Amino acid sequence: MALHDLPRRARSAFSLSAPSWARAWRAKAPEETGRGGPAIAVIGNCQARGVAQAMRLFAPESPVRFVPMGTLKRDHGHMDGLVRLLAGHDHVFSQSFPQGLIPGGDITTLRTRDARLKLFPTVVFSAFHPDMVYAGRTEDLAALKLARSPLGQYHSAIALCAHRLGLSVTQTASLFRADVFARLGYLDHWDPSVRELVGLGASIGFGLEREVARWSRRGAFMHVINHPKAFVVADIARRLLIESGFAPQSVEIEDYLGDELARDVVWPVYPPIAEAYGLTGSYLFKEKPAGDAFPRLYDLHGFLAASFALYDASEPGALACARIDTWAGAPWIAEIFLAAKSA
Repeated sequence: MALHDLPRRARSAFSLSAPSWARAWRAKAPEETGRGGPAIAVIGNCQARGVAQAMRLFAPESPVRFVPMGTLKRDHGHMDGLVRLLAGHDHVFSQSFPQGLIPGGDITTLRTRDARLKLFPTVVFSAFHPDMVYAGRTEDLAALKLARSPLGQYHSAIALCAHRLGLSVTQTASLFRADVFARLGYLDHWDPSVRELVGLGASIGFGLEREVARWSRRGAFMHVINHPKAFVVADIARRLLIESGFAPQSVEIEDYLGDELARDVVWPVYPPIAEAYGLTGSYLFKEKPAGDAFPRLYDLHGFLAASFALYDASEPGALACARIDTWAGAPWIAEIFLAAKSA
């Protein structure tokens, strides 16, 4: 998805990054005391920030600089400036980024100018959270404005559609059940999600078949569709290091750094979906807390009520969502919602 000079919140969502825990860390210079090994640069979103943090743990002899792709233009001005920065590093790892983030080119341009660059994938996986969508005005990405939800910019498709069709909060809550999920295809997301993620890895020469199999054995490996758990980020960081000639420390990231993205939004795995995967699910939604405050938690009714309050205060066009447009135009789906409305 092309990105231009977006507002910060919108840019964060569509680059799959978010303002978060690493601001103070990312500002540090790479010349860290006691780190005289090969210098590393990591370019990307919030996942890449986690990869860089993991590399600092796994390769304690090496200085590691995180280069956020959401602020490339602001921080480096032009591709020439970014190339000059990277020239001072021995290894460069990057996620893909499109035209518009920095004048002078995109990731293809950067790879042409710096042959050392090694790509790694952005992990997006919807099977655990098939109800999660973005909403807002997206027809003009330069003026992109995403609709707010109680959990930042993440919305429930069922809630959005129910609100559009005039259901109440209680009527909408009644739709969060196994037979409705089955009819909406929520129980059939696993294979497409795996194919998409594995295909993305293969397209950049970073096969993920073994990793996905290993992650799935540990249960739900995503907090939301674009925030993987710490062991996923750690596996990517460790593999990049090994393939670049490092001998990473044999430690678990959770034991030393915890799971930083768990401090952000956590969307539950709904019980009928969790049951399909042999997991324990819930309807407990967690927002990203401010500072050190305890995060606000919502049960299903509370989350829907807070969502509807925001939707009621929004112009209809501000809640645009391609999936909801499809649902509202499909009689067999619309009847699911209308049946709940008339019950």
